[in-house]
Amino acid sequence: MMVTSKPIVVGIGELLWDIFPTGKRAGGAPANFVYHASALGAQGIAVSAVGEDALGREILTELDSNHISHLCAKVPYPTGTVQVTLHNGQPSYEIVENVAWDHIPLTQEGIDILKSADAVCFGSLALRSKESRQTILSLLDAAPLNALRFFDVNLRQHYYSKELIEQLLQKTNIFKINDEELEVLAQLFHLNGDEHAKCRTLLDTYHLTYVVLTAGDKYSTIYGTDEMSRMETPRVQVADTVGAGDAFSGAFVAGLLAGKTLRKAHEQAVETAAFVCTKTGAWPAYTK
Repeated sequence: MMVTSKPIVVGIGELLWDIFPTGKRAGGAPANFVYHASALGAQGIAVSAVGEDALGREILTELDSNHISHLCAKVPYPTGTVQVTLHNGQPSYEIVENVAWDHIPLTQEGIDILKSADAVCFGSLALRSKESRQTILSLLDAAPLNALRFFDVNLRQHYYSKELIEQLLQKTNIFKINDEELEVLAQLFHLNGDEHAKCRTLLDTYHLTYVVLTAGDKYSTIYGTDEMSRMETPRVQVADTVGAGDAFSGAFVAGLLAGKTLRKAHEQAVETAAFVCTKTGAWPAYTK
């Protein structure tokens, strides 16, 4: 059992190398989320799996050197990789299948970590395989009922279904989606009206605390049961946008756990995401 005065934030799911034309960078949405939540005052732990290979050893070294606490099992599958292509700074992904993070084992240590969690972040991608799906669902069940459960839907390729998304919506209280993903869900779930109506329908139907809608370089809106915050995206010199959405998520949750109002937590999220866009990679060093 961890003993800390900081709120405990857990990210469960994919841990991988993003392979760019210029080289590789460690990443994966849950680890990115944990990095930023930790930098902003939480005690973060990334839960995943790596291969018994050189890439696995290297990525664990990267986690350690960036002060990202982790519970990463070593499994007999290759460490995850994603081929990333950038077009005008915007990434597209080719995600390799049947890799280590598809086989995250359920352990007592993982259950104990989740029992002490103040917040847990997860997405649909890491549930594409049977083993990791069962593990993640079991870990979510171990989290306290009052924990923040942050579901970043993170639609990628064909690794999602209406049934899976609905199952996860029933286990979450904060749902994050971007404007393009909202249109996909509108088709799947027969959501009507403008984006405000669609988000309100999701909020009410699944009894959520917040729906977080991001629209890239345009704006973001956070819907609560009786409040709303909308902010324009700041104009910055973009190096790349890799990990910016995860930075937004980690900063927003860290703000809520620090007792900030919805508006102040939203401001922190927007500022952090903008900062990440000015740097290369998902784990830039923080400055004042």
